[in-house]
Amino acid sequence: MEAAPAVPAALPVRHRARLSLALLAVVTTALAGVTVTAQAAVPPPPTGWSLVWSDDFTGAAGTLPSAANWIIDTGTSYPGGPPNWGTGEIQTYTNSTANVSHDGAGNLRITPLRNASGGWTSARIETVRSNFKAPAGGVLAIEGRIQMPNVTGTPALGYWPAFWALGAPYRGNYQNWPGIGEFDVMENVNGLNSVWGVLHCGVAPGGPCNEFNGLGNSRACPGATCQSTFHTYRFEWDASASPQQLRWYVDGQQYHTVTQSQVGEPYWSQMTSHAGYFLLLNVAMGGGFPNGVAGFTTPTAQTVPGHPMLVDYVAVYSRGTPPTDPPPTDPPPGGARDAYATIQAESFNAQNGVLVEACSEGGQNIAALRNGDWVRFDNVDFGSSSPRDFVARVASGAGGGVSGLVEVRLGSPTSAPIGSFAIANTGGWQSWRSVPGNVGAATGRHSVYLTLTSGQPNDFVNVNWFTFRR
Repeated sequence: MEAAPAVPAALPVRHRARLSLALLAVVTTALAGVTVTAQAAVPPPPTGWSLVWSDDFTGAAGTLPSAANWIIDTGTSYPGGPPNWGTGEIQTYTNSTANVSHDGAGNLRITPLRNASGGWTSARIETVRSNFKAPAGGVLAIEGRIQMPNVTGTPALGYWPAFWALGAPYRGNYQNWPGIGEFDVMENVNGLNSVWGVLHCGVAPGGPCNEFNGLGNSRACPGATCQSTFHTYRFEWDASASPQQLRWYVDGQQYHTVTQSQVGEPYWSQMTSHAGYFLLLNVAMGGGFPNGVAGFTTPTAQTVPGHPMLVDYVAVYSRGTPPTDPPPTDPPPGGARDAYATIQAESFNAQNGVLVEACSEGGQNIAALRNGDWVRFDNVDFGSSSPRDFVARVASGAGGGVSGLVEVRLGSPTSAPIGSFAIANTGGWQSWRSVPGNVGAATGRHSVYLTLTSGQPNDFVNVNWFTFRR
């Protein structure tokens, strides 16, 4: 997360928004004792623009966000990353539907809660895709329609909702911020009627982006307050301008701009020449930003839990040649995956506990795999004869004595494994080797699960790809 101008802050923060509000269907929903207005469909792109990616959060009430679109972060840091997510925030992120779920009215809700012992929980999600970037000579727009937690004054102290983007190289490194770039599309603290838009870049402390504060600006939400209703937050990366521009909007009104010449080299290239960005949504509690604005430590005993941030939709648009989409996670209708071709691990159809990151061998790999995690690959076709073995491209930076099994199961993550191999430290999380394992009989089409089993709780392996051999 980030910090506002002139306020001591912290590490990675969040996103942007704007565009036409098209057809507001008004629905009244009671959440945490608050009456809110929902919902708008994802706006169709205006002439000259293309829709790159979106999520309208239309899932059934009480369900988690789509695993094909989102990774749910848990705990108080990335594995090996800075503690308290680098910002001093005090909550623990969970994958509980009490903290993150669809509301059944077309919104995702992220709800901070406080338990009987005074500990806070909340939620943070990030897109599986991490290649959102401006096309050469074009424009990228990141947009979300969001209602901030509807709480103000003393009961709001410590609330820190945000919508933001981080450079793809942050995945699996966690020590390269702010050089890889961070676009905070929308941030808010302590229930103030204000939206902050901030760029983080360069080096910290200081550097071209005045870290740890970043280059930011803020303004009141137009019309109604940020907390009382939905507003549309938008960020644009304009690579068609010379020098290039970054722009922030709320409800279509521009309030912040940073230019390429302000950042300068080599810092501009460091944050724009990599694979792209992934998007994040979260509600933190406490930390450098809300504490700096309040002038004291937050949250306090008077802070009231249970007020959700509501997200109607998130969309990414482009003008010009859009960024290349990764290979589809689903085979074409009626089609199948060839068991004897290379299956990229990040092309899963569903997952539990898995991160996706940039891979040193190109493309992406799945990461932070530990006991109980799994990935599912649908319609894998073994044909009429069984494979003799399988091989996976894996890497591990696990500590001494830390190891586990990579297993193959058919049909269910709890069915008996048909094959496995053991893996321990290979010399680093991007030090890859191909490891074979025997497998039992498998013919026809199946959903194939890679499951991770270990007698200890730590991460023990990353996987780039796998295949079966006959």
